[in-house]
Amino acid sequence: MPSAREALLDSAQSALRTLPWTSVRMVDVAAGARVSRQTLYNEFGSKDGLARALIRRAADGYLAGVERALGRTGGEGPLELARWTVRAARGDVLVKALLTGVRGDHLPAPKGPGAGRRTGTALPTPTEVLRLVRDRALAAREGESSPRDPAEHALTCEIAFRLALSYALVPADPPCPSRRAQCAEPDSCRPITPMITNEIDTSLSVETTSSRKTIP
Repeated sequence: MPSAREALLDSAQSALRTLPWTSVRMVDVAAGARVSRQTLYNEFGSKDGLARALIRRAADGYLAGVERALGRTGGEGPLELARWTVRAARGDVLVKALLTGVRGDHLPAPKGPGAGRRTGTALPTPTEVLRLVRDRALAAREGESSPRDPAEHALTCEIAFRLALSYALVPADPPCPSRRAQCAEPDSCRPITPMITNEIDTSLSVETTSSRKTIP
């Protein structure tokens, strides 16, 4: 059984599927979680605190998926990272906003660009998400008995991440029909594997001819 906190976050995210964030009422979120409004305020302090917690959960869930993807062996980590990024961005508007930094009035946005920095609760910017992905790519190589060049692997993962993000923003095909919304992997995601493979190979063949190993 989920905790009161998780039930409240689930309730808020459910409300967000049909209402803009400005129309989501704290009393309704509490009712949806079957807890008192006081419990809601005790957990999050304010609607802004609830927004921050929602986005933080989206960030943590995305990064946990990144770690799973990069744990794949046989050189499939970057491709799995790309596939996961597309699925996560399409499946959760909060993840997409987190990765792109673009959110309309219908999505929660904690007040102030630097809100939470002093207390250590600041949400990662898209640039910081990329850095976190690179860090996890490097960490994924540390446990290998015969690791490949960690910097080269991190570069490959960064290319995969950037390409996947552009694919998520401008898909080649429409998303799954509503009747198949729960499918494990939308048909529109499947072309990404050969596309990403070709783009990564091309990018690396150009990049590795130069002493410069980073992407601006």
